[in-house]
Amino acid sequence: MSESCNSRHFSWLMKSCFPNPNDKSLSPHHHHQHHQPLKVAAPTLSSLPDDLLLECLSRLPATSLPAAASVCRRWSRVLDSPAFSDLRRLHGLLRPSVFALSSLDSALLSASLRLDPGPGPDPLWRVSLFLPDGGGGGGLPPACFQGLVAHARLAAIGPRIYIIGRNAVARYDTWTGTVASRSPMTFPRKKFAVAVHSGRIYVAGGGGRTSAVEEYDPDCDVWSVVSHAPRRRYGCVGASVDGVFYVIGGLRIGPPTAGGTDPSRAAGAEAHVYASSMDLYDVEARGWLRSRAVPGGGCVVAACAAVGHVYVLASHALELSFWSFDARRRGGGFGEWSRAKSPPLPAQVRLDSTVKFSCVGAGDKVVLVQAAGCIDDLLRRSGRSEKGLREGLVLVYDTAAGEWSRGADLPEVIARAACACVEC
Repeated sequence: MSESCNSRHFSWLMKSCFPNPNDKSLSPHHHHQHHQPLKVAAPTLSSLPDDLLLECLSRLPATSLPAAASVCRRWSRVLDSPAFSDLRRLHGLLRPSVFALSSLDSALLSASLRLDPGPGPDPLWRVSLFLPDGGGGGGLPPACFQGLVAHARLAAIGPRIYIIGRNAVARYDTWTGTVASRSPMTFPRKKFAVAVHSGRIYVAGGGGRTSAVEEYDPDCDVWSVVSHAPRRRYGCVGASVDGVFYVIGGLRIGPPTAGGTDPSRAAGAEAHVYASSMDLYDVEARGWLRSRAVPGGGCVVAACAAVGHVYVLASHALELSFWSFDARRRGGGFGEWSRAKSPPLPAQVRLDSTVKFSCVGAGDKVVLVQAAGCIDDLLRRSGRSEKGLREGLVLVYDTAAGEWSRGADLPEVIARAACACVEC
């Protein structure tokens, strides 16, 4: 990629913004046949200072961003800057979109759903395919895709989604449509908690040999240990609000560590405490706050952050409960729980280990996604008809109205998906 702009990469829309110096009709003396035409140097975007270039590029439609990022290194740096995202948000060009990722043996599948498409028909998922070679794979070998997403956690920073697997990490850029390999975690993990704070990724749990909490710096592509969790959890989920990393639910791994539960408790009671509790890590103070328990017990199956709250979905064997935890430490209501309306699952769905959920905060909405294929397996086992029930159930909770609505179901090709929200 060249450092300077190449006019061959300009779209016809960009070129139309500038006058054509060869157009004699633009000269005030074009009616004088013998008048010498003015020689006007054609301006280019590359001649603009960074602040004006940023203003111009921030107004591009989303479909033009992949091409713009390939023009030159300078444009790529501008598109990658936080100021670019801030300007697009200011211009009203950023909207929350839910991305569901799934992997094949040698490819990555992505489905995106924009929650506020404006007037028109109901929103639909847009599916994209990425290959390891020539199709935006970013140099990833085919083996990296196999099973990468099935047990991975996703973390979104700006327009990029980090796919964090047990032994591999990939970065998917939703603007440029590229996938690149990144450094793996220091300790292999599975079914761990992950969250983002101030442009950095935090992970905890999911490892039987360590209680370490790791921090990832995307600029340096480096993982580092910043703390040790009071309890080792497996199958936990994460969220982040107001500088606090929440490690929620899961099962106990090994004996309790310092500050954990009393080892004299019965195994069943201790497992119950883990499954319905949250450990709170203050990222800025590098310390642990008092742990909190989800009201009503149950087993936490999904959680996310939205509008200053942590939303928790808990299973009680025969029913689900949905809770809101006020995580605004500067708002005066920190730590208060409120029960919200439970998601209206179809009657055909029974709650057992075959039903899995992903919970994603998207602006003032909470999107609950049931991975494709799980419902179908459940129906086959029970011998019930799947008439009227599609795979990939999607429910949307409006945090202001306190009501659920049905969203567009996941495409059938997206199986065992992991989900994240990106502004794009």
